[in-house]
Amino acid sequence: MSALGQTLRQVRYTNTAFWRNPASAFFTFAFPLMFLVIFTALLGSGEVEFARVRVPGGRLVPLVLEQATYFVGAMAAFGVISATYTNIAITVSFQRDQGILKRLRGTPLPSWSYLLARVLHSMLVAAILVVITLAFGRFAYGTDLPTGRPLLEFLATLLVGSLSFAALALALTAVIPNADASPPIVNATILPLLFVSGIFIPLTDRAPAWITTVGNVFPVKHFADAMRAGYLGNVRLQGTTFRAFAFDWSDLAVIAAWGVLGLVLATRFFSWEPRK
Repeated sequence: MSALGQTLRQVRYTNTAFWRNPASAFFTFAFPLMFLVIFTALLGSGEVEFARVRVPGGRLVPLVLEQATYFVGAMAAFGVISATYTNIAITVSFQRDQGILKRLRGTPLPSWSYLLARVLHSMLVAAILVVITLAFGRFAYGTDLPTGRPLLEFLATLLVGSLSFAALALALTAVIPNADASPPIVNATILPLLFVSGIFIPLTDRAPAWITTVGNVFPVKHFADAMRAGYLGNVRLQGTTFRAFAFDWSDLAVIAAWGVLGLVLATRFFSWEPRK
């Protein structure tokens, strides 16, 4: 069997094992929806004024977005990060400590094929999470779905972000000493960024400058901004339809750069054997 065939078979095996653990599968898909319901219940009745923007014709109007709409896009981004970064880092750390990774190296399956299969499966889970979140937002809160060019930008962001966060997750396993330490270490590296990147709390032009500066250094904010721009597409304000949240390809460049860095570090420091 070719290496590609072995990879696809491993993807199928990983997917089967994932669904045979219904409790884990349920909460993987439930967490983004739980946060979406909680945030919209607490804050969703209001609106967020991001800034004053100039519409065609030269008029300055406030860019106001319903918080329910905002959190649907934000939780879609959170779901992708959870499926690729959090789940891969924790799962691989546990498999390493259990000796599964070490035994796999003694099989005909190429090492890179196994890791690629895990990444591809995490991307599949991330895509399902995004579809569920957007569908829930559509039927529960009446939010619109991206179409046309914004949809293509949204899909491009989903692809680049999934690959990059998966690579960063594999790199992170190099500094995780044991499986028990993986959840706190993973959460410590991602939770603060979720707050300063505008996923859990909307960031407006009134946000402190240092929060914006810190967020711009790491890929989470760029991923959230690109997902939001693709998801919202065109905005209608005071009878005028225009592109308020412009999609910036430099956001994808930053995300991809972090992904390449993660891939390089993972290639250099990834360990197949339990840490002593």
